[in-house]
Amino acid sequence: MTDAKPRPGGWSEEAPVTEEVKKICIEAGKQAGVKFDVCVPETFKYQIVAGKNYLVKVKVSEDNKYLHVNIYQALPVDGGDLSVTGVQYPKPRTDPLVPF
Repeated sequence: MTDAKPRPGGWSEEAPVTEEVKKICIEAGKQAGVKFDVCVPETFKYQIVAGKNYLVKVKVSEDNKYLHVNIYQALPVDGGDLSVTGVQYPKPRTDPLVPF
């Protein structure tokens, strides 16, 4: 991954999940009421808009089932609220993160 940030509206490159993204994923999962035996965010992309969109690949089972989740985070001035805007499940680990 390069250190260059994407231009506004463009998506970043896929990268390993950061602690910040893990926290966002966990909070978004709580709000959505999602329960899985395993919930390990692995990689993500982000997009800068009027807030921030995250697209995260999450391992959700011991038999290697994954989901791709879209999470929107509002700007701090707008409350910084998180919302899950889309989920694709089941996905294999090898599927790339593609905006949907």
